[in-house]
Amino acid sequence: MPRLKQIETFVAVATKGSLTAAALAEGVAPAVIGRRMDALEERLGVKLLLRTTRRVTLTHEGSAFLEDCQRLVVDFNNAEASVSAGGVKASGHLRVTAPAGFGRRHVAPLVPAFLAQHPEVSLSLNLSDRVVDIVNEGFDCAVRVGDLPDSSLVGVRLADNRRLCVATPEYLRVAGTPQHPSELGRHQCLTLSSDASQTRGWAFQVDGTVTHLRPGGRLDCSDGQVLHAWCLQGLGIAWRSTWEVQADIDAGRLLSVLDDFAAPPNGIYAVFASARHLPLRVRLWIDFIKHSYGDPGYWSR
Repeated sequence: MPRLKQIETFVAVATKGSLTAAALAEGVAPAVIGRRMDALEERLGVKLLLRTTRRVTLTHEGSAFLEDCQRLVVDFNNAEASVSAGGVKASGHLRVTAPAGFGRRHVAPLVPAFLAQHPEVSLSLNLSDRVVDIVNEGFDCAVRVGDLPDSSLVGVRLADNRRLCVATPEYLRVAGTPQHPSELGRHQCLTLSSDASQTRGWAFQVDGTVTHLRPGGRLDCSDGQVLHAWCLQGLGIAWRSTWEVQADIDAGRLLSVLDDFAAPPNGIYAVFASARHLPLRVRLWIDFIKHSYGDPGYWSR
């Protein structure tokens, strides 16, 4: 049995939530899907799925394996498309959505260069901090930052999203540099308002365990860009993503603190409805932004 077919079937079962749904999409009997999953788990020597009569859930190993498999399927489809397309140029209208702050800094600036490479493509960019329903709202692709919820959408990891505590050298000179997350209670911390998306607080890895703190201070705001600006003014310590503050760190405008306690990164993803029959313009867009973010010097610009 082809190994790629097993992997494609695993992705289908994991994203659709059941053997029956995956079988229906492919037009085969659920027993066929079940045999493929049995063969894959036997070959790998690990349990990937926990199955019941109604649905399946991923094991820890299955969750880790899924992301690599999704990327493999997308890369394989892209390789086929590049050959089958031959000299055909990408064309048509591309609709993309991204979070407002990240989109302004790291999606919108890439659009002109992408369109210059593909003159027969037009593009609409929607910037919104709500989670856009890309299927029902007619978007081809979403760029999302952070952990992806379980869904039927396909996600391709574009880059790591690391978060650090940062402050100006002047603030740290006056207030002191915290040596442990527990010391943040003695500092002015610039936090997102309670009605914003950062509901769990700031994440740190302490003694091998990720913990969340909700430090306080005199200032909070629902807009991360404002927190960044306040931090640059020396008003306190902020917990920001490296995509936002790396250039400030490299220039010495901000210093990172508590690096030894930084939580593991989550991801920056391109998300779309299905890898099957993905239009060439969408494949090329995802490849373009992934290549851009993969440049080691990109985040310092």
